[in-house]
Amino acid sequence: MRADTESVLRVLWGDGLEVEAVPETSEAAEASGQGPQAPQPLEEKTGLTPGEMSEQAPERAAEQAPDAADVTGVSDAPDVSDVPDATGVPVVRRRRRGRTTLLIATAAVLGLVAGTCAGFLVQADREPTELPSLSQPVVAQARGAGPEPLSAAQDRQVKTDGDLRKLLLNRPKGTKESDFAPGHDGWLDLADYAHQLSDSDDQFGALVGNEFRRAADTTWQVGDTYDVEIRLVQFRQEEKPAAEEWAGNWKVGGLRGWSLPGTGEGMVYVAAKPETEAGYLPVYRAEAHASRGDIAMEIWIYDSKPIPKKTIMDLARRQMERL
Repeated sequence: MRADTESVLRVLWGDGLEVEAVPETSEAAEASGQGPQAPQPLEEKTGLTPGEMSEQAPERAAEQAPDAADVTGVSDAPDVSDVPDATGVPVVRRRRRGRTTLLIATAAVLGLVAGTCAGFLVQADREPTELPSLSQPVVAQARGAGPEPLSAAQDRQVKTDGDLRKLLLNRPKGTKESDFAPGHDGWLDLADYAHQLSDSDDQFGALVGNEFRRAADTTWQVGDTYDVEIRLVQFRQEEKPAAEEWAGNWKVGGLRGWSLPGTGEGMVYVAAKPETEAGYLPVYRAEAHASRGDIAMEIWIYDSKPIPKKTIMDLARRQMERL
């Protein structure tokens, strides 16, 4: 519409909305050679009253309505696909997964291949290392007769491999063998020796584990109450020093102890109080335990009177000297 005209918005229910005309600009006025004019009332321009304009509004709206065919034929509407994104934010394409991992793995493989090739090239350029000669210098051998073998008195192994009973102290004169001497003819097998110990069943298994070899025993008795028993227990000792362990594992309770000189961990024990039982005489006890090589020594003295420390100490010292 032109700026100097007045328009009326017509609605279906027949009301009219008066719209003030847009005044011409100064440039349009100058072009027409006229100055600005005041707007004329709508009644003066149309020559109709407001009621008449309301009655004629539907008819004019029908006349001014565009043809439906013309509306449907409009092809100037823009395609939806051509409308740019309303947000205006550019779309970022996402990178495919696994691409970075593939690049790292490829680089690692190429690095290994390159390092291997470089190593081969370095080795190929080096001179080969000479191997040592297979021939060895001749070791000088001693000439003449070798040293004489040790005598039985000097060779401890020969001494202990012989008759073990000969290493026991001789029975003193004026004494007799005890009435309850264990073993047979001075020998103790595994069962006989285990039977002399407390908890014989458990001790039997312990002796087997310690590689028990053999044992020799001697006893003597003075009067009716004084008894002495000496045992030499030999072990094979192929895996551990069983003789030393056996001599050191004796549990002696209620006795006073002293170390036995010259025997390492050898000990002698003397009871300060007797063992009493109704109907029997009191019994005092003294013990000695030591080892040398593969032989463990055990000595017991029983008497109805207190046993001096010197008695057991002297007996143990003389027996160890024979070993």
